[in-house]
Amino acid sequence: MDTDEVVRRLRAAGCVFAEREAELLLAAGGDVEPLLTRRVAGERLEDVLGWAGFHGRRYVVTPGVFVPRHRSTALVDAAAAHARPGDTVLDLCCGTGALAGALTDRVPGLVVHAADLLPAATACARVNLPGAHVHTGDLFDAVPAGLRFDVVLANVPYVPSTEIAHLPAEMREHEDRRTLDGGADGLDLVRRVLAGAGERLTGRGRLFSELDEEQTGPAVACARQHGLVAEVLPAPPGDGDEEDGSRVVTARVGAPQVAMSTNRE
Repeated sequence: MDTDEVVRRLRAAGCVFAEREAELLLAAGGDVEPLLTRRVAGERLEDVLGWAGFHGRRYVVTPGVFVPRHRSTALVDAAAAHARPGDTVLDLCCGTGALAGALTDRVPGLVVHAADLLPAATACARVNLPGAHVHTGDLFDAVPAGLRFDVVLANVPYVPSTEIAHLPAEMREHEDRRTLDGGADGLDLVRRVLAGAGERLTGRGRLFSELDEEQTGPAVACARQHGLVAEVLPAPPGDGDEEDGSRVVTARVGAPQVAMSTNRE
């Protein structure tokens, strides 16, 4: 089967990047027809190929596991600016482990932990993050009690429940809803993470989370309620390739309040 035929069928199926997808399918080797048939039927390209690309690397992915988005590069950039070799890092809701993988490419010598509720995700992360400590469970409860982190990557689900129906069909139908659904306003899991972060961050530790821009105000207010100092980082300059209004929120433990003396002697 030649490239033009593959592109034609992908375009007819509504694939926006038909030329690039055709190149990847043909490069997979073997008989392209079964792969093309699956893609045209609506399966995610990553499931058809068996891997997802992020930050210059390929990560093993299986059906239902969250595929890293290009926009999350900003999350990695922010964490890399803070991280130091030897830091202990947690990739929370890790999916494939791509964020932790990209961070370790940028900052060598990190001690990496990754956690996800879905066993299929942690199975992928164990392959993609050799040497990392991978845990299956619910948010901070998944990792050993008392363990504190210098960096927490918290790319938790933040799509409001009513917006799930408006996502592309390949996301709605081929990604586990739990990897997308953030509750009524999209912040259910973010609130839980912020509520528990204070006990899980070291003195210089920082949490980095990705949200839509309109969610950042409520998230910062929630962080403050839990004794954290939070800020919204500026949007990265220049890259409009996947501009969707997402922003990175970072939070750290606030300095303890010291009572001022009124003794004027």
